[in-house]
Amino acid sequence: MATQTKSPESSFTSTETLRAQARKHVEDGPVTVSYPADREAILEQLNKALATEWVCVLRYLRHAYVISGVVSEPIKAHFLEHAREEQVHAGKLAERIVQLGAEPDLNPATLAERSHAEYVPGTSTEDMIRENLIAERIAVEAYREFIRFLGDRDPTTRAMLESILAQEEEHADELRDLLK
Repeated sequence: MATQTKSPESSFTSTETLRAQARKHVEDGPVTVSYPADREAILEQLNKALATEWVCVLRYLRHAYVISGVVSEPIKAHFLEHAREEQVHAGKLAERIVQLGAEPDLNPATLAERSHAEYVPGTSTEDMIRENLIAERIAVEAYREFIRFLGDRDPTTRAMLESILAQEEEHADELRDLLK
């Protein structure tokens, strides 16, 4: 008995079907019929990540403005750089949310509730560094979980999150070194 082999072409949607679907759902932008069914869960996690980034921006800025002491200038520079980078992350997340047909939730009244990280002011230089390191560790773990959740279902969001994760790991490494 001969075994049938499936042709590579049968694994792909026909050109005619692709064209018809694109025309039928043109207003959906990049969200096509193959996008994961749990889009709302993905959007919810993107908005939580967005809230986390903004809480981190605010915490880093506060720390940069209030830090004092003999060694404060280089640490202040770290805090300001991290705040700028977190704001870039927030922008990427917000843009992706819009691409997926939703609106970013930037409501200040609920930002801290939705954030994975806490806004802890810290009193000393060491406290500030430690609180930022804790927040970076939280972000690293939250991004890793989100990336695992996505798997291969949304490669664009996954690639964006992986690039953000790499920078969060760098932040955690730098902050750990400052504690030494």
